[in-house]
Amino acid sequence: MLKFSANLSLLFSELALVERFKAAKDRGFDAVEIQFPYCFSAELLKNILDDQQLKLVQFNVAADDLLLGGEGLACVPEKRDQFRAAISQALEYSSLLKPEVINVLPGRCLTEKRKPEYLSVFKENLCFAAEAFAASNIKIVFEAINSHDMPGFIVDDGQQMLDIWQELALPNLFMQYDIYHMQMMGGDVPAFITKHAHKIGHIQFADCPGRAQPGTGALNFDRIFSVIEDSRYEGWVGAEYNSVGPTAESLSWFSAFHPI
Repeated sequence: MLKFSANLSLLFSELALVERFKAAKDRGFDAVEIQFPYCFSAELLKNILDDQQLKLVQFNVAADDLLLGGEGLACVPEKRDQFRAAISQALEYSSLLKPEVINVLPGRCLTEKRKPEYLSVFKENLCFAAEAFAASNIKIVFEAINSHDMPGFIVDDGQQMLDIWQELALPNLFMQYDIYHMQMMGGDVPAFITKHAHKIGHIQFADCPGRAQPGTGALNFDRIFSVIEDSRYEGWVGAEYNSVGPTAESLSWFSAFHPI
C-alpha cells in the first residue's frame, strides 16, 4: 500500500503554514513534509505535529539563496563553512523531529567553466552530510531538478543522480526522485523507478507540464502509482504540487487510496 505525504510548502498554500498541518490531517494525510522548516523552532513544529498526530517525513538542508535565483549552498566552493553550519542546523532539527530523510539540494553553477569544480564540491559535501547523519536512522538524499525551471542546476536528470550515487557508494545515501522534474527532462519515469527503486530514498510528484495535481497534465498516474507500489521502493510518496484551485479540491487522486 502506498504511503502518501503532503508537502506543506506547496499544498494548502491558501492557509498560513501553521494551519496547513491540521488541513492535511483533516483530508486524511498521516504524514507531511516541508521544504525548509527553519522559519519556526523545532520545538514549535514538534508540538504541532504531536497535536495533529502527524509524522514529518522529509525536509531540506538550508539552501541559502537558491530559491531567489542564486547558486544555493551545497555545491559552491566559497560556501563550504556555511554548508557545514547548515548540516549542524539540520541535525539539530532532526534530533527532535525525527524525519526519515534529509534532502541536500545540489544547487546551481552560473559560471559554466566552474561546473566541474562545483560538482566536486557537491560530492565532498554529500559525503560530509552522510557522515554527519551516519549514527542516525535518517537517510541523506539528493535530487535532480530540471534545467528548464532552474537553469544551471548542476544535477538535472536521473542518470546524473545515479552516477553520483554509484560513485560515492555510501550506505546511508539515496536518491530523491521527483517525478515532475524527471518528466520535464524527458526521462522514462516508470522504467527508472522499476529499475532503481531500492536506490531511491524519497519520491515526490506533480503532473507535467504545469506542476499541478494529477489529472492536469499528461502523466498517467494510475500507471505510475501502480509501478511504485509494485517496485522495491519502501518510502513515502510526497505530493509536491501547486494545486489548481483550493488544495482540498485537488485531492481526487488521493481519495482513491484514502477515502474520507
